[in-house]
Amino acid sequence: MATQLGYIHALQVGEPIQMAHGSKEVSTGIVKQKVQGPLLLQADGLPGDRQADLVNHGGPDKAVCVYFLKHYPYWQQWLDKPLGDSAFGENVTIDGGDETSICIGDVLRIGGDSGPIVQVSQPRVPCFKLGLRHGNPKLPAQVLQTGYCGLYLRVLSSGQVEAGQAITFEERDSAQLSISEAMRIMMIDKQDLAGVERLLGIEALAKDWQDMAHKRLRKLKGLDD
Repeated sequence: MATQLGYIHALQVGEPIQMAHGSKEVSTGIVKQKVQGPLLLQADGLPGDRQADLVNHGGPDKAVCVYFLKHYPYWQQWLDKPLGDSAFGENVTIDGGDETSICIGDVLRIGGDSGPIVQVSQPRVPCFKLGLRHGNPKLPAQVLQTGYCGLYLRVLSSGQVEAGQAITFEERDSAQLSISEAMRIMMIDKQDLAGVERLLGIEALAKDWQDMAHKRLRKLKGLDD
């Protein structure tokens, strides 16, 4: 029997909006609304969901943003306010598991035999817009410190998704490098050469992270021009 990660607690999508940033405004897709009923998940993500910054968000390697319900009580206490739905701009809130229990390259099935198959591609690195969303510019740094970052999925085969569906492991990546460990290597312990090399050995790693890891590797080996 396949090992279960958890359930879809909530499914959320949204269009970009304008948000105040000092004396200016920025466009962001971080504000999403809960969806009732099923949506068709495809390689480019979910219908009704768009990103404002297409350089750092969206695309096949980041078709779905995932966050874990487990972390909500911590952030509600840290921010000292109720959070509501999709507090971290995620498309899928999962009840079950966390960044330590899921690895880059893991293949997951959502729902039954006809459900979509997705693959873990990279951690989600918070940007300043998450701080804007909650009125606290220190929030992105605290996400990095805690490791409560969430992750991105690529879609290997399309299918219907909705709240309440089970998420199971279809295949575990042989490298067994967790999202938490990947974040430690690239964002915290930046001198970990062996860790960077291990990351680069994972074929399923998102291209952006491959590029970032190659750049780090060259720096650590003193090969930069």
